Amino acid sequence: MPVPSLTPLFRVALLLPILTVGGASLARGQTGLGAAGFDTCTQDNIEQIDKNHGKLKGAVACKRGDSEVFADELEYWMDTHRILLTGSVTLRDKSAQVSADRAEFNTETKLGTFYNASGFAMVADQATRSPMGGQEPDVYFYGAVIEKIGEDKYRITRGGFTTCVQPTPRWQITSGSTTLRVDHYAYLKNAVVRAKGVPVFYLPALFYPIQKDDRATGFLMPTYGASSYRGMTFSEAFFWAIDRSQDATFLYDYFSKRGQGAGAEYRYAAAPGSSGFLSVYGLAERGTTTQNADGSQSVEAPNTSYQVRANMNQALGRRWSARGRVDYFTDIRTQQAYNTNIFDTSRSTRMYGGSISGTVAGLSVNGNYDRIEYFSGATDRTVTGGTPRVTVTRNESPLFGSPIYFSVNGEYASLVRQTQFGSAVSDRGLTRLDVMPVIRVPFTKLQFLTVNTSVAWRGTYWTRSQLPDQSGIVVDRSLSRTYFDVQARVTGPVVSRVWSTPNNGYAEKWKHSVEPFFNVQRVTMVDNFDRIVQLDATDYILGGTTRIDYGLANRVLVKRQGAAGASAREILGFSLGQTYYSDDRASQYDLNYSTSFSGQAPAKLSPIRLVVRASPSGEINGAFRMEYDTNESVVQSMVGDAQVRVGSGLNVSAGFSQRRLKNLIDLTPRLDNYVLAAATYRSPSNRIGGTYSFNYDLGRDTLLTSRIMAYYNVQCCGFAVEYQIYNFPAGVAGFPVAKDRRFNFSFTLAGLGTFSNFFGAMGGLQ
Repeated sequence: MPVPSLTPLFRVALLLPILTVGGASLARGQTGLGAAGFDTCTQDNIEQIDKNHGKLKGAVACKRGDSEVFADELEYWMDTHRILLTGSVTLRDKSAQVSADRAEFNTETKLGTFYNASGFAMVADQATRSPMGGQEPDVYFYGAVIEKIGEDKYRITRGGFTTCVQPTPRWQITSGSTTLRVDHYAYLKNAVVRAKGVPVFYLPALFYPIQKDDRATGFLMPTYGASSYRGMTFSEAFFWAIDRSQDATFLYDYFSKRGQGAGAEYRYAAAPGSSGFLSVYGLAERGTTTQNADGSQSVEAPNTSYQVRANMNQALGRRWSARGRVDYFTDIRTQQAYNTNIFDTSRSTRMYGGSISGTVAGLSVNGNYDRIEYFSGATDRTVTGGTPRVTVTRNESPLFGSPIYFSVNGEYASLVRQTQFGSAVSDRGLTRLDVMPVIRVPFTKLQFLTVNTSVAWRGTYWTRSQLPDQSGIVVDRSLSRTYFDVQARVTGPVVSRVWSTPNNGYAEKWKHSVEPFFNVQRVTMVDNFDRIVQLDATDYILGGTTRIDYGLANRVLVKRQGAAGASAREILGFSLGQTYYSDDRASQYDLNYSTSFSGQAPAKLSPIRLVVRASPSGEINGAFRMEYDTNESVVQSMVGDAQVRVGSGLNVSAGFSQRRLKNLIDLTPRLDNYVLAAATYRSPSNRIGGTYSFNYDLGRDTLLTSRIMAYYNVQCCGFAVEYQIYNFPAGVAGFPVAKDRRFNFSFTLAGLGTFSNFFGAMGGLQ
């Protein structure tokens, strides 16, 4: 949530202290013409009425330090401590100026009043970037009466504020009465926000706390919108700057067709390594009847839902730290129907968990507690997690000073695995103990050839097992497993070439290397594999299997001059590889391939995998991965992405994914094929900017989402607009909102923050 800056509308307080210049100087108790106490004072003539009463007449100009006072006449009374300025009165210093028809002060109480006054306060030295960009301008103000009524308290009657210099300001705020206490609060009665002189917003009373720094407590600018699903929308937020290390934001949403919501977010930064946030939001939807395109009607019952998000990092000292995370909601339909971001809309998981990690006696200890729910519909779900999961690791170190390295990993896990389809619930959870010591012997004496060999023994114990009859029924019978894992990983012989290009504007040296690799892994026999409840990678080990992974890697590196001198970087790398399995069932449990756990038929050879990564400069980078099934002669999956930064203002990113899987029941192929792209622009002065993004389903030739957000800032104000189209074909995505058009609008006044609601309106604008 946002951290708004001190609102310039109330920065008139920067000017008001000079209203007592006259009073401060006369308070010395001097007499005669020197009673004014200024460093210099000029006038056309002097009239001494008596010893306590005198006048300076005609082009009066007095100066004291950096402050100046101008008037047609200055009259003073020493016995009553009163000074009166009349005719073209102006008080001015380096950062502020106020003009009035008449002004009077009491030099003893240091209180005074301006009549029919106007002025400005120059705040450029304290201005910061507004949340929508642009430098905060000066504050222009006026009032029928401006009074100093206390040591740090002022009152402005029938006045207004603006930061625009046009004859008809783009915006201004007027009020019947404003009471201002410097660095504390401003209280406005009958406040009206005007745009080009037209009233657009009225508040009978407004209390707005202000402080010295740029994190002032107060209301933020509202966001307006419209949606074919939600109707007219209105969002408002209140920001509370608790102190320099913590703040809170309170939010209210109104949806004309659906209902209303409210939430709060709390953030803190206690110390390096200790920070976090917590947000809570509730949405109350009333019952609605929707007219469908075919003429039918859909009736939705009233619904109340909540969501909680939190993230915490806490340093505990002595190399220990704790983390916590919550991403929980009570109704998945609400998340899919209201979120603006497509990734939040399509999110089908909720979770909560935490961890604590550190070192003790040379061992790395990590304890986790997490619970994750995956939804495949409104109620069908799968629950996974560790409640808890504790791992202890002894990092690799030489044995007795030899070139032989030893490490060991151990784990205790109480694993949760529940599935619910309708009213049927299946529980496959269990407790597991696992330990695996590893001995590694490297061979690196040759620069062009690297060989790493390792031998591991693994022992695992489960409190539950499944029947070996392919039924998948889990029973309360314990099970244990042991095996040896022997591996040899060979890289090389490496062939490389280096050449220089001193006159090349891109790089002065180039290097191309060709690195073949060959890895062999043998796992000894596991007799009870069919009885193991397979929950994660620890359980997927198929014994009695040899795996051979082979391929070729290419790397192109360059040496370029930079601000920190010459440095080497990889600009292109690609590798081609494949895996052979002595037991074809192992192809279904290989984590190196995205299609392994998709129910595909077992095969002796894995797909051929191609991995390409490119980063010719800091402004351009990309990656591509493809898996080609040689058995079916078809590309099973492709995924790629790229990012380009043009200058300092334009960022473009794009990505695509394709996945082709065969249904083992009717052998019909299923093709998932999506492309997405986004472009963001921000001008050097941040006067204009915006984002455009879209998601396209190539397989169904459907534009799923299209979203544009743009903003424009001028000297004193700005606005932002967002338009989004949702188009999820019915029966494909299964979302409650198949089609929706959304429009959001927000305007800013210099220094008054905007915000993004909990559903990501305005593109998450802060």
